[in-house]
Amino acid sequence: MAVSTIAAFWAVSFLLVITPGADWAYAIAAGLRYRTVLPAVGGMLAGYLLVTAVVAAGVAALVARSPLVLTVLTMAGAAYLVWLGISTLMRPSTPQSGTAEAAESRLRQAVKGLGISGLNPKALLLFLALLPQFTRPTAGWPLAAQIGLLGLVHMASCAVIYTAVGTGARKVLRARPAAARAVTRFSGAAMMVIGVVLLIG
Repeated sequence: MAVSTIAAFWAVSFLLVITPGADWAYAIAAGLRYRTVLPAVGGMLAGYLLVTAVVAAGVAALVARSPLVLTVLTMAGAAYLVWLGISTLMRPSTPQSGTAEAAESRLRQAVKGLGISGLNPKALLLFLALLPQFTRPTAGWPLAAQIGLLGLVHMASCAVIYTAVGTGARKVLRARPAAARAVTRFSGAAMMVIGVVLLIG
């Protein structure tokens, strides 16, 4: 697979990753609530790994052609985002409370992250539309391997950006508990809005 093709995909992928959305909202909330954002970010990366595997296996094309399956997936993902947004709004946190590590286990943080990225039908369709455009049947690599590599490139960008967003939010707002609570509430509201938009759409 040509380096130029991977670089072109990375440029498009990076632009998508730096666009705020549900992933950013969860990274910020995790940065303010927990000692480290790594479990939350790891969960989101696992979700993208799952989506990449689904696209590489060709399952995404079947899902995209089935309105009922796509609707159920969209409803599940949207309901999950709304629930997560409500939970975040009801329990806004500050960096100080995060130092005591909230009652949630790291595994639960990771599962939430996996749900945010793995249950997102928009991510599935985006990967379905985007990844195959950067594959080459004549590249000498199996198509699934090319898609897998591109998915890993996307996940590398996600790992860097989401970790920076969560850690940055924590450091910037460490001495500003009122601002931290406001940002957490905004993150929760953003997840709810994205969920509602998915339901309406």
